Amino acid sequence: MNINPLKKTNAPMFFKTNSRPYGKSYVKWTEKWWQWAFSIPKDLNPIIDKIGENCGRGQEGPVWYLAGTTQKTINAKRRCVIPHQRSILFPIIVSQFSRSEKPTMTDQELVRYTAKDIDQVSFLELIIDDYPLTDPSIYRVKSYFRLDLVEGNIWDIKPGPTMVASDGFWVFLKPLSEGKHSINFQGVEPNFKTHVTYRITIK
Repeated sequence: MNINPLKKTNAPMFFKTNSRPYGKSYVKWTEKWWQWAFSIPKDLNPIIDKIGENCGRGQEGPVWYLAGTTQKTINAKRRCVIPHQRSILFPIIVSQFSRSEKPTMTDQELVRYTAKDIDQVSFLELIIDDYPLTDPSIYRVKSYFRLDLVEGNIWDIKPGPTMVASDGFWVFLKPLSEGKHSINFQGVEPNFKTHVTYRITIK
């Protein structure tokens, strides 16, 4: 990370992908992010919220989840108030498919299918306040897990339990200092692009 030496003590701190924040693996936290995302009906879902009015939906525990976007909300500028001493987890860009969507695929085929566009990501960027993350590619995380889908979920997938493959670039921030911050992230792969700016108040 490029750090201005005059502001080094204010630079954001990141969990490593092999760490166990709050007693759970980094991978397990990304799975919990997906469960959070699919637990909120689509009309209230933070992923399709362009301004941040649903940022606080379903938030509990030591980790606060920030949302990416869908094809319908490629660009989003959101405001969000986050309690002090919460870590923050979000995907820069991520792919996810379930057995409910691809019932004829084997587990291995579903994992490969989910990875194919992430393998071809052409642009990744994360800037927190004035600090760019110089190599976001080291934060790629893959997972295959059970997910419980609610009625009216964001992708209109049949509700109930299903197996899911996830692949993408995830950032897990240690708690930011109290006050105002900006988090700007974007990614591009062959079939999707996303750009999100959060104006965050920690208090």
